[in-house]
Amino acid sequence: MLAAKAPMGFNTWNTFGTNISDQLIRETADMMVQKGYKDAGYEYLVIDDCWQEMERDPEGKLVPDHVKFPNGMKAVADYVHSKGLKFGIYSDAGIRTCAGFPGSYDHEFVDAATFASWDVDFLKYDFCHFPESGDCRARYLTIAMALRSCGREILLSSCNWGVQEPWDWMRSVGAHMYRSTGDINDTFRSFTDIVKAQIPHFCSNAPGCYNDIDMLTVGMYGKGNVGFGKVMTDTEYRMQFSLWCLLSAPLMLGGDLRSMNEYCEKLVLNKDLIAINQDEECRPPYVIKMVDGYEKVEEPAEGEWPWRRVKEQGAILVKQLKYGEFCISFVNLSANDMNMEVIFADAGIPYNSGFDVVMKDVFTGEELGAKRDYFHTQVASHDMKLYRCHLVKH
Repeated sequence: MLAAKAPMGFNTWNTFGTNISDQLIRETADMMVQKGYKDAGYEYLVIDDCWQEMERDPEGKLVPDHVKFPNGMKAVADYVHSKGLKFGIYSDAGIRTCAGFPGSYDHEFVDAATFASWDVDFLKYDFCHFPESGDCRARYLTIAMALRSCGREILLSSCNWGVQEPWDWMRSVGAHMYRSTGDINDTFRSFTDIVKAQIPHFCSNAPGCYNDIDMLTVGMYGKGNVGFGKVMTDTEYRMQFSLWCLLSAPLMLGGDLRSMNEYCEKLVLNKDLIAINQDEECRPPYVIKMVDGYEKVEEPAEGEWPWRRVKEQGAILVKQLKYGEFCISFVNLSANDMNMEVIFADAGIPYNSGFDVVMKDVFTGEELGAKRDYFHTQVASHDMKLYRCHLVKH
């Protein structure tokens, strides 16, 4: 089954944008093998927008940029495959791509055949410059059918930004993953807004089709194509990656793998976090509780309490895993530290169940032992805690 688990890989857009080349792809493929990304499960190497010439050839086929890819795309794919990886490319459901290159509207079947002739394994399919008279659902169904007729197994990564509630129909038309939001940028506000918007829709996730909340920005530190705004901290990057894992979202790295620092490299290669993402049951987290936070009032009026309540600044989540295990996570989005508590009855384990919850800190490896009735912890600002759990009888 194609996409039996959430797809994992690397995409050029977040860091490199238009600055892509044959050499960059080869160097990235080398790094994915040398640094252990391939062994950890990151198998797709995807070229995003800006890989082609501005005009199709006389036969109506897409043409790779002769300067960026002088040997053509088949040679690039061959090199990627020689490293044991899979090769991905980009097109658009509209008349033009987001950067203005030829799109696949009314060219779906010829483009699918072209991609197959280059031994493409993955197609990211965007939604820029889509005609007002066009039918969004029909056109994603058309490209899915074109790919299924091309004679090669190609994963369809649909990217329509949440237009027409794709969580209701993308699986039906044949997509294997689908972008459900606008573009991410390398800031805390951007990725947390994306997660908050999509938590209600992850019940649609299942093997074969996944809610894609965009490429990760871990390790960018404000550099690159989407590196604008306040630079994120290591702790915020840990939250981003951990939430993508909890949500069973595709793990498509966007930082430059050739220069990823040790902290971020260890984070995205963390076997325990990846195991949560790749859990075969692919169950979304259940929101036990949204927690209000507080922010300090700089100059409170006389007699006024110096703290202001801010709604939904934290969350307590539980995610079911295979073999009776589960995760409990505490997420603090506020600017202040937060005391957080889970009552196990809210996670389906009442006191009179006869079971205790055995907890292990996923980040530190600390064994917390068996807990009963409730668990309380303090979570630092813009941080989270994550525990892998199982039940034992009293």
